[in-house]
Amino acid sequence: MIKVAAICGSLRKGSYNRGLLRTALEVTEESVNGIEMENIDISPLPMLNTDLEVDGKYPPVVEAFRGKILEADSILFASPEYNHSVTGPMKNAIDWASRSPNVWADKAAAIVSAGGSSGGRRSQNHLRQIGACLDLHFINNPEFFLNAFQPPAKFDGDGNLIDPAS
Repeated sequence: MIKVAAICGSLRKGSYNRGLLRTALEVTEESVNGIEMENIDISPLPMLNTDLEVDGKYPPVVEAFRGKILEADSILFASPEYNHSVTGPMKNAIDWASRSPNVWADKAAAIVSAGGSSGGRRSQNHLRQIGACLDLHFINNPEFFLNAFQPPAKFDGDGNLIDPAS
């Protein structure tokens, strides 16, 4: 069984990127054998502050998050684009899991994005740059960028993917 940790960089309840992950989870459960995917919530993580590291231990919520990443064989990131980069919550999660020992190391990773006209392309590029120094091995093709605002409607008001062609 291949374990995939699914991480969304948006904390918004109706996030389109969260909707992409929900769809990936549903499709995997319904029609893909041999893959177990789990959504990993990054919203409880405190902002990275090394003062919170005491006697080589991280806060319990950080330890739990790091454990989920360590247990996973691969990572699926859903990365919205903010200011041509990844979101603050995504970078915070990446930074916590990169603290010694780096639990991202030697894992396969993929990225999906939904957003404006570029569909999150620049955040994906930046995430790949960050991942290179963490020893993440990104799948380069196919790439998935979804322009969430181009007709027909791609998502409903709750951020659920509703366009079957997408």
